[in-house]
Amino acid sequence: MKKNSFMQGAFIATCGIVLSKILGMLYVIPFYSIIGDQGGALYGYAYSIYSIFLGISQAGIPMAISKIISEYNVLGYYNAKERSFKLGRKTLMIMGILCFVIMFIFAEPLSYVIIGNVTGGNTREDVTFVIRVISTAVLVVPLLSIYRGFLQGNKYITPTSVSQILEQIVRVVIIIAGSYLSLKVFNLSLRTAVGIAVFSATVGALCSYFYLLVKANKNKKQLYKRTLKVSEPKISDQEIIKKILFYAFPFIMIDVFKSLINSVDVFTLVPVLVNGLGYTAAQAEAIMGVISTWGLKINMIIASIATGLMVSLIPNLTASFVKKDMDDVRDKINHTLQWLLFFTIPMTIGLSILAKPVWTIFYGVSEFGPSVYQYYVFVALVTTLFTASITILQLLKEYKMVFLALFSGLIVNASLNVPLLYAFDRMGLPAYYGSTTSTILGYSSCIVISLWYIHKKYQVNYEDTVKKVISVVMTTMVMAITLLLLQKVFPFDSTSRFFSIFYVSIYAILGSVIYFFIAFQSRLIYDIFGKDNIKGIIKKIRR
Repeated sequence: MKKNSFMQGAFIATCGIVLSKILGMLYVIPFYSIIGDQGGALYGYAYSIYSIFLGISQAGIPMAISKIISEYNVLGYYNAKERSFKLGRKTLMIMGILCFVIMFIFAEPLSYVIIGNVTGGNTREDVTFVIRVISTAVLVVPLLSIYRGFLQGNKYITPTSVSQILEQIVRVVIIIAGSYLSLKVFNLSLRTAVGIAVFSATVGALCSYFYLLVKANKNKKQLYKRTLKVSEPKISDQEIIKKILFYAFPFIMIDVFKSLINSVDVFTLVPVLVNGLGYTAAQAEAIMGVISTWGLKINMIIASIATGLMVSLIPNLTASFVKKDMDDVRDKINHTLQWLLFFTIPMTIGLSILAKPVWTIFYGVSEFGPSVYQYYVFVALVTTLFTASITILQLLKEYKMVFLALFSGLIVNASLNVPLLYAFDRMGLPAYYGSTTSTILGYSSCIVISLWYIHKKYQVNYEDTVKKVISVVMTTMVMAITLLLLQKVFPFDSTSRFFSIFYVSIYAILGSVIYFFIAFQSRLIYDIFGKDNIKGIIKKIRR
C-alpha cells in the first residue's frame, strides 16, 4: 500500500466512488423492470429508515477516527493512534447492536408513521418486514466504516476505494439475481423480493469488511510504522473516548440531519398527494419512488464526487489545521469548492436536459419519472455543496455552527414542504415540484450559513472561487445551449432503450467535448486543477 497526497487521494477516492455509484446506477435498470413502482417505493421506505439508524449506529465515529488518526500521525502519538482505533471499533460494535434491536422491535410503529392508513399500495406489514430485514446491515456496516476511516486517516485511499467497489458488486449481484429468482422463477411475493434486495446491503458489507481486514493484516508494518520520534504524553482511554465522541458528534449531526431532510418527503409527500391533492395511491407512490429510490440512484453519480473529495480532504485539512498552516487551510477550502463545482454544475445541467431519455434507459416509459427527475436532479448539486461546506466547518471544530446550519436546513425544509406542495399545485405546476424546492432551499440555507461563517471567522476569500465558478457556469451555458438547439433539430421521441442509449451517448459525448474544449482553451481547467496535475492525470489515463 502507498500513501496518497491530497490531489492523488481525491482523484483515487472519487474514481472509486464514481465506479461504485455507476454500478449502483446500472443495476436499477433490470431491478426496476423486475419490481416496478410499488416495489421501488417499498425499497425506498426501507432505505430511508435504514439511513437514519445507520447514521446513529456509526455515530460519526469512522470520520472521527480518520480525523484523530491523521492528527496523531502529525504529532507522532502512535500508541494513542492505535488505541483510538481499537476503542472506536468496540464502541461501534455496541452501537450497531443497539440500533439493530431498536429497528427490529419498532419496525411496525415506524411503518405506521411512513404510510399511515393509506390503502391500495404497500401494506404496513410489507414495510415492517423490509425494515426488519435491512436492520441486519447496521451490525456490519459500522465495523466496515471504522476500518475505512482508519486507513483513510493514514492516507491509504486505494484499499478503501477497492472495498467500496467490491461491496457494490456483491450488492448488485444479490439484488438482481435474488429479486428475479424470487419473483420470476419461484413466484414469491413482491415483499420477499424487496426483502432479498435490501439484505444485499448486509452481505456486501461483510465481503468488503473481510477484504479490508485481510489487507490491514498483511500490511501491519506499514500501518504501524513510527516515522517521528517524539516524547508521547500519557493519554488515557477516557481522554481518547472523549476526543472520539467530541469529534464524532458533528458527523452524527451531519448524517442524521441529512437523512432527516431527505426523510421529510417520506413522511409527508404520499399522504398530502393522496388526501389533499387528489392523486391516487399508485401515482403518489410512483412519485415517491422517484424521489426516495430511482431518482436518488441517478443523483448518486453527482454526489459521489463530493464524497470522494471529502475522503481525501478530512485527513489533509486536519493535518494542515493541526500544524496551524492557515494559508494551506484556506487554499484547500477554495480548491475543494472549485473542483466540486467544475464537475457537478455541467453534470447537473446535462442530466436535466436529458432527463427523459436517461429515465427511459434506466426505467423505461414512465408517467411521472422524467418530469419529477428533470427538477429533482438539482437536489444532487446542492447536496454536494452541503456535504463539502458542513464537513469543512466540522474539520475547523466549529461545532456550534455545524448544529445551527443543520438545524436551520431541517426547519426550512420541514416548514416549507407541505405549503409548497399546495402552492405549486395552485400555480398550475406539478405539486411534487414544491417538495423538491423545499429540499433545495433546506440544503441551500445550510450552505449559505456555513460558507458565510468560514469567511468571517477564518478570512477565507472566495473571490477567486467565485470568478472561476462564473467561468464554469458560462462554459456550461454554452454546452447547454448547444444541446438544447440540437434537441430542436433532433427531438427525443422514443420508448426504445436502445435508441435512448444511442441518443444520450451522442449528447453526452458532444456536451463533454464542448465543455472540456472550452475549459482547456480558456485555461480554466489549468487554473482550477494546476497544469502539472492535469498532465499527470492525462499520462496515467494514457497508460
